[in-house]
Amino acid sequence: MIMPRGQQLLMPVRPGFIVLSIAVVFVMSLLPLGGLAWMPDLLMMVLAFWAMHHPQRLGMGVAFMLGLCMDVQQTSMLGQHALAYVLVVYVAHRSSRRMMWFSPLTQALQMLPVFVAVHALQVLIRMAAGHMFPGLSVALAPLLEAALWPLLSAALLAPQRRAPDNDDNRPL
Repeated sequence: MIMPRGQQLLMPVRPGFIVLSIAVVFVMSLLPLGGLAWMPDLLMMVLAFWAMHHPQRLGMGVAFMLGLCMDVQQTSMLGQHALAYVLVVYVAHRSSRRMMWFSPLTQALQMLPVFVAVHALQVLIRMAAGHMFPGLSVALAPLLEAALWPLLSAALLAPQRRAPDNDDNRPL
């Protein structure tokens, strides 16, 4: 694949770093934050990022299992987060080749409708189960996720960045 002009060449990602980043965000998601509806779902964002950047390393089964764990932890309807995470990973897999050509800011704008759809699906599932509408504050979560996408991208790609080498005889 031809690299876009001006894009830095990245070193291969270590599978252990993918597992570590998902584990850290999963543990952060377990913290009791009072069930705020406007909080961004960081685990969903990290799953979408790795599914987009390395679709061969993160499958829908991992997203499903992590979603079930989040359902149990938040005592929500079993399968609600699992469905949402599988949907996000599926969309990230399908669009990974196209999305890699864009900057993180453009990727965030293109992931915004996906985040909105996933949060709307979760609200519909909760309301079908008999819960009350959480209010319009739930619309802030996808906006915050899209705003955090470039920062997340920079943080997760930082270990792969190659140090600038001033060797003129080096071909890359």
